[in-house]
Amino acid sequence: MKKLILTSIFVSLITLTFAQKEIAGVTIPTKVKFEETSLALNGAGIREKFWIDLYVGGLYTSQKYSDATSVMNDDKTMAIKLHIISSMITTKKMVDAVDEGFKKSMKGKQAELKDEIEKFKAIFTPEIKENDIYDLVYIPNKGTVVYKNSKPSITIKGLKFKQALFGIWFCNEPADDDLRDQMLGK
Repeated sequence: MKKLILTSIFVSLITLTFAQKEIAGVTIPTKVKFEETSLALNGAGIREKFWIDLYVGGLYTSQKYSDATSVMNDDKTMAIKLHIISSMITTKKMVDAVDEGFKKSMKGKQAELKDEIEKFKAIFTPEIKENDIYDLVYIPNKGTVVYKNSKPSITIKGLKFKQALFGIWFCNEPADDDLRDQMLGK
């Protein structure tokens, strides 16, 4: 009996070890569940600017993706996890970066989603802190549900908004080419 218990504990520890991945000192899960959908880590990496690590970003999907356009356009449940690792990220800097990202993602036509973009930017208030975690979860027929530190904050309807939002990381001019490639498992 004692041997069975020890074996069970050992198997559990191995399972837990492989259920997470460490990037830049941050442990991220390899599987997540939002509502009734389980998603697996497609890929993850670090958003850098001027050699400063800003956040760890991970893409979670129900199938493996290696094509950025498909990630942006597919009407399937998927999520982007952003784990803030730098105290240099402020609300103002994040909002400015998001504005720039939407501009590139939407090729300058962000006025089409002005209200949705403003609603989205509000999640960065109150002030962003190191170790804040944002989950941007797209669910078909519901929209993009944004979680801050595991608590749902807002829902923004529409595939068009999801395409623009995910485009920040997956368009032809992404926030960070290396991070895009890492999230695509390259």
